Amino acid sequence: MPVIDGHRGPRGPYTVAAALLRHLVPAAVERAAGLVAAHDIEILAAAPELSGLVRARRVTIDVGLSDEERILVPAPRRTLRLANGLAEFVRDVVRPGRALVVCNGAEADPTDIELLDVMARRISPRTLTIMVYSGGPEPAPDQRDIDELWVLVDRCTREGFLHAVVELGERGLSHTEPGGTRWWRFAQRTATALGGLGRTGEARELWDRVRRASQDPAMHAAGAYGTAMLDARHPDPARRDLVRAQGWINEAIAISSLLPDPAERAFKLGFDRNGLALIELRRGRLDAALALVESAIELARELGERHPLHRMVLLANRAQLLAALGRTKEALEDYASAIAMDPAVPDHYLERGNLLFKLGSYEEALADFERAILAGPPMPEAYYNRAELRTVRGDLDGALADLGLVIELDPGYVDAYINRAGLLAAAGRDEEARADVSAGLALAPGNAYLLTVLGQLETAAGRLAEARAALDLAVDRAPALASAWGNRGVLRYAAGDPEGAVEDLTRAIVLQPEPDLYANRAVALRALGRATEAEADEHRAEHPG
Repeated sequence: MPVIDGHRGPRGPYTVAAALLRHLVPAAVERAAGLVAAHDIEILAAAPELSGLVRARRVTIDVGLSDEERILVPAPRRTLRLANGLAEFVRDVVRPGRALVVCNGAEADPTDIELLDVMARRISPRTLTIMVYSGGPEPAPDQRDIDELWVLVDRCTREGFLHAVVELGERGLSHTEPGGTRWWRFAQRTATALGGLGRTGEARELWDRVRRASQDPAMHAAGAYGTAMLDARHPDPARRDLVRAQGWINEAIAISSLLPDPAERAFKLGFDRNGLALIELRRGRLDAALALVESAIELARELGERHPLHRMVLLANRAQLLAALGRTKEALEDYASAIAMDPAVPDHYLERGNLLFKLGSYEEALADFERAILAGPPMPEAYYNRAELRTVRGDLDGALADLGLVIELDPGYVDAYINRAGLLAAAGRDEEARADVSAGLALAPGNAYLLTVLGQLETAAGRLAEARAALDLAVDRAPALASAWGNRGVLRYAAGDPEGAVEDLTRAIVLQPEPDLYANRAVALRALGRATEAEADEHRAEHPG
């Protein structure tokens, strides 16, 4: 394969990926058409110029919508999904023993850096050796005019290439008149991308620039909404300021309600009320949030066939609130309506599958999880949820396989280490469980779930002092975690403290009455000579419910 210049300057996101795909896809179309079709989303996201060779099979409704109707920006994690899909495609089509050489690696776009990291992790060096060098030729000067720059920023926004949106959007802002229509389009995309990347201070400053540069009511409404969401959606829950967020969203609603065009007013007012619903949800006021979403849905009826994406989002949001309020039949109906509007959105299958799983409708939940898996690039959450379902159904091998895939797709997925460690410990595979506990604690030091499994492993190994230290920390970090109290009760019994064991196991039972907790407490009660109480616990263990 040729040496690839990874400098992001001339092209932007996925410079390396596009060059690699242009080399691999033509031959793959001839000899592995099914594999190409299975990765259509990833290939076309990275190399849209291959649309003549690769047919887009899984297309969401936003593709044919106008600029004002495309309201969703993919989360930053989408690029990890794309990278995993691209890595799987390359792994399956490249001939073993090949090498990929990239120069100007230090100037590569974050999408390419992420992709190279995923490929290095997931593709055996025997199949593909990856070599990245910092040096390389200087790219030609960027000759794109403002129209070409806008097309690239708009595409990057739609695909979720947020770092590029910020870099290119700031360039667009510097070449347009502040307050003008073109400047506003760059400002809106750039501020939204900054918020998505967690760069809230820079996003807030840009929204302030919008307010200073313009007297347009629609811009001020959008700026107020965007500022509110910085507080309501802050990645650190401790730094969310819902009071300030409500002040900004109320300003957005006040301005939107005065817009002269009826259709624009109905859309923007409904959009803002949906934002206020998020704030109410964060406060735990589900009824208030639901009323706001329903008012937004009522406003959307005034739009006719316009803004289908907005209407779909509102239906999915109402479904989530209805499910949280226990109105499951209505929630399932709304999920079905949202899915019917766009069957290519995996998130709605995932959310409906979660609800079906809680209802005990395991076959239907499994079908939804698998639809989510097939709807787009690799989705760790879908495999994680399927693993939980398989665990409940007793398919431990299947659950372990799914959790292994979750960790392969996203090595930072702490919950997957927690669940896999617990399953491995229950299966007596203590060394493997200990490895997962260590990996998880490296990512999340002090995690109570991992400390609980560690305490269980140390107890089994006879290292009672180490077990006690881990479990003491677990109950201190998460006093509502029943398994931490239960495992410490088992430890205390093993350490010759049956009274302490009864105390801890009782605490665990209050939190989560499970048969094994009653059985363990019965053993401790018998050791204390409390036979009548032990018999009662044995009966509860044998006849749960």
